[in-house]
Amino acid sequence: MATVSTHNKGSIYPSELKQFRDAQTETPIWQMTADSSINHNLYFLTSSFTPDQRSLIFTSYRSGRANFYQVEFPDGKIRQLTDEEDVHGYSGIISGEGTRLFYTAGDSVKSIVIETLEESVLAKFDGGGLGECSLSCDGRWLVTAMKRDDKSHITITATDGSGGQVIFTSENQTIIHPQFHPKILDLIAYSGDPAPRMWTIKRDGSENRLLYQHDNNEFLVHETFLGQQKELIVSHWHHTLRRISLQTLEMKTIADFNAWHICSNRVGTKVLCDTVHPDIGLRLVDVGTGKHQAICYPQSSSGGSQWKKDRYAVAEDWAKAAQSEDRSKALSWMEMKVDTVYGPQWTHPHPSFSPDEKMVVYTSDISGSAQLYVAAIPPQLLGPSDSTSAT
Repeated sequence: MATVSTHNKGSIYPSELKQFRDAQTETPIWQMTADSSINHNLYFLTSSFTPDQRSLIFTSYRSGRANFYQVEFPDGKIRQLTDEEDVHGYSGIISGEGTRLFYTAGDSVKSIVIETLEESVLAKFDGGGLGECSLSCDGRWLVTAMKRDDKSHITITATDGSGGQVIFTSENQTIIHPQFHPKILDLIAYSGDPAPRMWTIKRDGSENRLLYQHDNNEFLVHETFLGQQKELIVSHWHHTLRRISLQTLEMKTIADFNAWHICSNRVGTKVLCDTVHPDIGLRLVDVGTGKHQAICYPQSSSGGSQWKKDRYAVAEDWAKAAQSEDRSKALSWMEMKVDTVYGPQWTHPHPSFSPDEKMVVYTSDISGSAQLYVAAIPPQLLGPSDSTSAT
């Protein structure tokens, strides 16, 4: 008799919650998953919390492949949202009102109504491989990177289902991590690989602009907007956390330490990051002073041979890892089945803020497999302006 799968769209699983305090900072920790499969938060450029903070959206491989799930917070059942092939586990982003999840699967940009599980294909890019989604500040557009015909592209998709289009094609770089500015309508930042890394472009494909000229030996990574300000923050791995003005292109140092995956609060006064080589925990950085303090210590394995170096991976690095063929087919290392040069990605904490910016979500494999965690930010790390910035 054939075995009937218990992992289906709409399936309900009991709570897997474990609670404890960080051994070094004593901050409260909620471990939200405990399945022996890979479980991880959404990409660190977006919050995994729904706007009301009553649940989180995460990716789990408990069905044998990546799919999206919802877990009630602080404690409650787990509900499976999708059940399909080719889901990009880091592509999900929650709509502003919290009713829909946007994501990519294969060559399609999709949405699902979280309450009813009604799915829609918003755009299909035949033969393409799509990356993570970023949502415009007015909620009308999604931007994604795509690899098709051995070239990298930027695509724009309307959230109302009216279709999508390619707005830009790069002849000589891999395009990754395109993201809308949180306040300036139609402004997109994206990353190029290999160097130079930092670019901006308008939603219509105009004004493609290089922000900073450098070569592969200046290892700039994980740039994102400094809140709603007209600046980007970027890690000069593994030396310095920097900021760059989108108006003057002046680069300044925020703090000299190994800030890794970085994200900003909405007003641009604090930066959240993880660290590795050495691992000094999740840090909250004061942008004005450069001072940073530990929130907690995820102690994840944080895989990737390139993070021990201070330059981008080149052909010889992929060849040494025997991953040249897989790398040539995938949009980037984010989409490779197993990446040991920059990943595996689910071994990285990838921290992000909760909507009220008083908690952080992260991933750790300290238990033996990647799990989803929430940590409270110690009150002493939040100044008066930060505790009210979400209102």
